[in-house]
Amino acid sequence: MFPTPGNRSSWQLYEHLVHPKELNWHLFHAQEQSIPLRRYQDRWNEYIKRYHYLGYRPEPGDQIRYTVWFKEQVVALLSFRAAVWKTAPRDLFIGWTCVQHKQRLHLVVNGNLDSVRSENARFLILPWIHAPNLASKVLSMATQRITQDWLFRYNYVPVLAETFVEVHRFLGTSYKAANWIYLGETKGVGRLGRSNQPTLPIKSIWVDPLHKHFREKLCL
Repeated sequence: MFPTPGNRSSWQLYEHLVHPKELNWHLFHAQEQSIPLRRYQDRWNEYIKRYHYLGYRPEPGDQIRYTVWFKEQVVALLSFRAAVWKTAPRDLFIGWTCVQHKQRLHLVVNGNLDSVRSENARFLILPWIHAPNLASKVLSMATQRITQDWLFRYNYVPVLAETFVEVHRFLGTSYKAANWIYLGETKGVGRLGRSNQPTLPIKSIWVDPLHKHFREKLCL
């Protein structure tokens, strides 16, 4: 059974090292129709609402969600969804043209991460879980499996992952430890980039190539 936040008996601390092979992953989607999977979806939403500092809000478009378990305890939740439309450091890093950007943006997925404990907007290490290097291990495992999971769900393979970290809250340590690449900072103008006026917190930009020839795939 998926532990509930109100079940205090599930509040455990893990101070020892967790090996990646000890972590079990459960995948589901934001618009699940079956009753058992909708229960997982509801619990995922509840955890994010209660324990993520940004709370929960429905997100449109393609996305995949995960719960990560250690033994019988949920330790982390995260999601991937469509990439942001425009961010100059990422676009310069890729080197694509405007036409290539429009045609191939779907091959970039957004880790949509920012956590209550680690440096991730819907990557959540639950606040009562303490295990050295757990966040970086989960990030590494997530990028190793997202390509096949995305292919199974949406019939194409993403080649680059991105995420954004609020600089006044987090340093991005977990991403650095998981070998993500730091590209710079946003200008605070929002997901679609339609305004030049800063309205949002400044975030550092991180990417992780999911294919060794990602530039060739994105710049066809």
